[in-house]
Amino acid sequence: MSIIGVGIDVAEIDRFRASLERTPGLAQRLFVEQELHLPSGERRGIASLAVRFAAKEAVAKALGAPAGMHWTDAEVYVEDSGRPRLRVRGTVAARAAELGVMSWHVSLSHDAGVASAVVIAEG
Repeated sequence: MSIIGVGIDVAEIDRFRASLERTPGLAQRLFVEQELHLPSGERRGIASLAVRFAAKEAVAKALGAPAGMHWTDAEVYVEDSGRPRLRVRGTVAARAAELGVMSWHVSLSHDAGVASAVVIAEG
């Protein structure tokens, strides 16, 4: 296998919170329902949402920033082990297939008011 693309992004958590507060419906345009809530059903915290947004930006960069990508076509979820994973569909899956992406590697972190994500597309 070879690396097809690498993406990295950071999001300032307070700035991301302000964007969500300022723009009604933004969260629904960025995230699928499962990303907005914890497995318990409780609303996910702002740092967790910000890091998921950073991961979606990193996905776009790993794919060469294609036009027309839908944010909800890249879903960040966490395995029972705690490992973050990526589920793609629609516009993101089509671009990944076009480039020959066979697997994804995702790393997420947030600290000191900043959320960061690295995504590696492997084919």
